[in-house]
Amino acid sequence: VARTRRIARERIARFERGMDPPASSDGTRGEGNVAEGARDEPAAAPPTRDEGRRDEDGAVRAHDGGEECEWTGQSSGEPQCYFLVHNIAKKHNVGTIARCATAFGVRSVVLIGAKSYNTFGCKGSSNHVDFVHYPTLADARVGLMERQGVTKILGVEICDGAVPIETHPFDERTAFIAGNEGDGLTKQQKAICDGFVYIRQHGPGTASLNVAVASALVMHHFALWAGYRERAREGEKFVVGERRMRTHARGVIGDDPDEVRRRRAAA
Repeated sequence: VARTRRIARERIARFERGMDPPASSDGTRGEGNVAEGARDEPAAAPPTRDEGRRDEDGAVRAHDGGEECEWTGQSSGEPQCYFLVHNIAKKHNVGTIARCATAFGVRSVVLIGAKSYNTFGCKGSSNHVDFVHYPTLADARVGLMERQGVTKILGVEICDGAVPIETHPFDERTAFIAGNEGDGLTKQQKAICDGFVYIRQHGPGTASLNVAVASALVMHHFALWAGYRERAREGEKFVVGERRMRTHARGVIGDDPDEVRRRRAAA
């Protein structure tokens, strides 16, 4: 773990010195940028998970088995999406991101830095979100990869080398991090990313989207790619799960149970 953390910190330092290569056209880091004018070309049909899940007769195989995950409402064997929250300027956006996370089956919302968050905008949905906390960006990368099995972190940014979100350059366990509303992703945030995606815009009135809106679009694309089952509906609304009992103050992440057990064992 110490070695992995050291590698992550060295990677951040290299990025700050301009030594890391930019992302390649498949959304991962490589030796070149997207060719000039590539963004103006029509996008190819987005890949789907089902293309790699067909039997010899062409039939789509059943999704992986497993019990239903209480946080996503999907089988535990399905692909999992994680969303990192760091350096968000307008705190009410965090509550909206949490609401979108539970709507689109995000496995965990990862807060980096402070353990508290503003629940404004979540409409009570934060009770159905698995919040995870890491003190630093480097710790988050290490923890997600070693404990959650994440194999790719994608930054959501309009930058050289970013690929359109509809091309779905995802892994079975992918994490995303969106930039600050005004300044976008910092060098430190970019340093923990394996590639970048962006959302195409088609009208002239704004330079970028609100961070919560952009986050929702990214989550929705992952859910479509993963083939998540649609939530049951009643009337003109989706069915909300049974309200969970809160074990800590609202808007504050409780201690990790595994960490509590380790502290108690060491005492």
